[in-house]
Amino acid sequence: MARIRIPSTIVILFVTVQTGFLLFMYARYSSFMPQSEEKPSQVHILILSSWRSGSSFVGQLFSQHPSVFYLMEPAWHVWVTMYQNSAKVLHMAVRDLVRSVFLCDMSVFDAYMPWERNLSDLFQWAVSRALCSAPACDSFQRTDITSEMACKTLCGRYPFSKVEEACKTYRHVVIKEVRFFDLKVLYPLLTDPSLNLKIIHLVRDPRAVVKSREQSVKALARDNGIVLSTNGTKVEDSKYKVMEEICRSHVQIYETATLKPPNFLKDRYLMIRFEDLVRDPLSEISEMYKFADLSLTPTLKSWIYNITHGQGPGKKKEAFKITSRDAVSVSQAWRNVLSFQKIKKIQEVCRGAINMLGYQLVDSEKEQRDLSLDLVLPRRQNQFTWSSFNPKH
Repeated sequence: MARIRIPSTIVILFVTVQTGFLLFMYARYSSFMPQSEEKPSQVHILILSSWRSGSSFVGQLFSQHPSVFYLMEPAWHVWVTMYQNSAKVLHMAVRDLVRSVFLCDMSVFDAYMPWERNLSDLFQWAVSRALCSAPACDSFQRTDITSEMACKTLCGRYPFSKVEEACKTYRHVVIKEVRFFDLKVLYPLLTDPSLNLKIIHLVRDPRAVVKSREQSVKALARDNGIVLSTNGTKVEDSKYKVMEEICRSHVQIYETATLKPPNFLKDRYLMIRFEDLVRDPLSEISEMYKFADLSLTPTLKSWIYNITHGQGPGKKKEAFKITSRDAVSVSQAWRNVLSFQKIKKIQEVCRGAINMLGYQLVDSEKEQRDLSLDLVLPRRQNQFTWSSFNPKH
């Protein structure tokens, strides 16, 4: 059979014309479509933070709300299963898991968990009030304030299928994650029409973070290795290399969200400082709830007061638990615990984050120990929201 040779220029011209025609038809078809499609019925909130920054506490502020389905760090399963990879390599897998959870598709856990499983196989499942109340568990009501210990005792043997069943009955799905280091990784979720995603970026004074991390050195060693790309080797981070990466990520996230951000981030990013939160809990929580389209209940107000007005900073064995503590004391504890030599090193590796996030550097041990010297710089209300950011302030 004779072959006909068609010049490449003709092929290119044909493809160009065909593409132009398809785009024209799509534009005409789109003009007949509604200009503003309805948002998804659920609201999706991602609490974006880093280890030991108060994110478990903030997570509970949402978890205990009767309208919220909450999961704490579901990407833990990805990191545990694929621990020989780096955080950067795992970003896509973490993002895909988070997207599936937001859509209440829990089949995504099939790759990371045993086939026959109960609620108790999910990481930190018992800190989710939604998994401790109907329809996930019959022991508590949605309006109850649940405790991790009571939930573990009563609800752990319920089938894993209850996670998805429960998720679909809530108006808000909230996830707390510490395993994202780049806001741009989340762009596909922010532009996904099936999601109504908003981001709460929680930060804390890096010096306070280090003090808290020192209480949990062994628990964080594997995650440190993933952050530093050590091929599965655990790291204790005595040289603050992980802290350097964490501080760099906070700067990157904040700058991306506030310095010429894309239009799709408008009204969908909120910065919260842990120190502001513990000093004026109801005001800051009200701001977060308004951002998330939630309202405070009398029960939640009472619980928030009790949880932030305990005695002392808490015990070492309570490092990963939400207990009643003097929250302001917790936020300042680093000033009496860490040596000035450590403080200097932390300030050296995290100087950019400390300055950008609104904290005051100390130049001497005297300044460090002087608690009358406020190291949390004042800010205007809503200074850290997308819509009101002003580089001059």
